[in-house]
Amino acid sequence: MILNAHDLTALAISVKLAAITVLLLLLIGTPLAWWLARTRCRFKFLLEAVFALPLVLPPTVLGFYLLMVLGPQGAMGKATEAIGGQPLAFTFSGLVIGSMVYSLPFVVQPLQSAFSALGSRPLEVAATLRASPIDRFLTVGVPLARSGFLTATVLGFAHTLGEFGVVLMIGGNIPGRTQVASIAIYDHVESLQYTQAHMLAGVMLLLSFLMLIVVYAANGRFNPGNL
Repeated sequence: MILNAHDLTALAISVKLAAITVLLLLLIGTPLAWWLARTRCRFKFLLEAVFALPLVLPPTVLGFYLLMVLGPQGAMGKATEAIGGQPLAFTFSGLVIGSMVYSLPFVVQPLQSAFSALGSRPLEVAATLRASPIDRFLTVGVPLARSGFLTATVLGFAHTLGEFGVVLMIGGNIPGRTQVASIAIYDHVESLQYTQAHMLAGVMLLLSFLMLIVVYAANGRFNPGNL
């Protein structure tokens, strides 16, 4: 049995949401992770705790506060209305913002670990060749941390793909607009449509498993001991 049009749409929204979220998080998270890996700021642990908060905070709690911020009475909701836009709650754009907040540690932490593992030696050698800080980052740091980028991309994508609580709180359950695959599965189970739930859940399981295979295979290939 193949997925019906309703489930295909929900799956497409999930994939689109995960792809956009990961792309934006890589753009924002890469310089952030680089700074966290290189800084000697004594209060770095406070920032690390803030960025890691989504790992331990219940999704519904995070989703509730994001809904308050993005809704008509929230700061971002009022700001978007002031410039002629609509509140971001119950929109796809709101889902992207919420997913970025919730998946931030899954992107930043692997990148930070990869940058920290580089040590100072490669950067010092580049500095002796008169490479600027930006050149050292782009030509030394980023290429040597490629396994961290792969891990961050896959984990961020998979985590966003399967999210339920945050996206339900922010986006609701609007078919064709904010209904993602995880919510569609819940709807099927609630309606006792177990066959449809099995099919969609099986696709999600297969995608997640394949992404993890890519991470482990690539990290084994990039391991210096295997070169």
